Order: sequence, then structure tokens, then C-alpha cells
Amino acid sequence: MPASDIMTIAQTGETILTRQTQAVVTFDQALVQLANSMIATMNAAHGVGIAAPQVFSNLAIFIMHSKPNSRYPGAPLTQATVVINPQIIAVSDEMETENEGCLSIAGQRLEVTRHKSITVRYQSLQGDSIEQQLDGFIARIFQHEFDHLQGMTLLERVKMPELQYVNQADFPIPNQSYNNLHSPSLDGQGVSQ
Repeated sequence: MPASDIMTIAQTGETILTRQTQAVVTFDQALVQLANSMIATMNAAHGVGIAAPQVFSNLAIFIMHSKPNSRYPGAPLTQATVVINPQIIAVSDEMETENEGCLSIAGQRLEVTRHKSITVRYQSLQGDSIEQQLDGFIARIFQHEFDHLQGMTLLERVKMPELQYVNQADFPIPNQSYNNLHSPSLDGQGVSQ
């Protein structure tokens, strides 16, 4: 990808990082270009994920691309995944605490506790609905990038006494309806959102 596709990454203190994003409703070439530029920017910065607010966009889209690198040498290798209008629909009771970094918080790594497994629903670049169970490091990337879409960085996340996710209604997948108050956990226990 040409260097011209590399976007500026917002840093701590930028207002865009504190705002909740808007659902994507138009799946067009402009969205494809945004996704491609986000992938190029993430790869140039040696990240494993990047969210639209980090490149000054208010759309509910992020990229996940787990790969071993200097910050995450044990990361599994996956293909870049474009995640649009995401929802976390179920979470495990089991939690993991690990070090995380962020492309918008240069030079800092913080211990963050997150759910070990999550079930998610999102849309592809073509607008197709996808539901997956994610575990371990991949689940961590999803939760980290999902936080960005809520206007939260890991600096805010580490201050929270427990994980809280916004109402699923904030990012509905068009023409579908979901329970907006509670989501079942992966092991049958109800978890309030």
C-alpha cells in the first residue's frame, strides 16, 4: 500500500478519542478505502488493531490483525479482519489480566483485565452479519478496539471496577433486533451490560 494511505494516528488528549462513534449505514467504496488505509496505518505502526477514532473517523469500524511482533511476540497469526458495527453479545465469567499497549498512547503499557472469551456480532465490508466466539488474545484485541468505539482508551478501562459495555442498541446491525439490556454469558450466567 502506498505511503499516502498511511493516516495520522490520534494521540491521548484528542477529542475524537473520547466520542462514541456512529453506526455505519453505507457500505461503499469509501468504506473500503477507509478500511484499507486503516490496515496500512496499523501495519506501519506495528499494531495488532486500530479503530476508526484513532484515524479521526467517527464510524463504528475497527481492524484486528493479530501477528507476532516486538510488543506481542506470542500473538497468534491471523488475517486482517474488518469489523463494522460490532456488538459483544456474550462474555465468559473467566477473566485475564495482561499488558496492553495502544497506538494512541505512545510508550505506555498497562495491565488490563478483560473477559477471556466473548461472543460477538458484527458486519463485514459487504454488510454481511457475522457471529463468532473469540478467545484469548483475539478476544482481547476485539474488546480493546470495541472500547475505542465507545470513546474509551485503556487509560479509562483500567480505572473501571468491572467491565462495562454500552447498550447493544448503540450499534444495531440494520434490520435486526437484539436484547438491549442483558446478554447471556458463555457459561450460562447472565451479565448486565
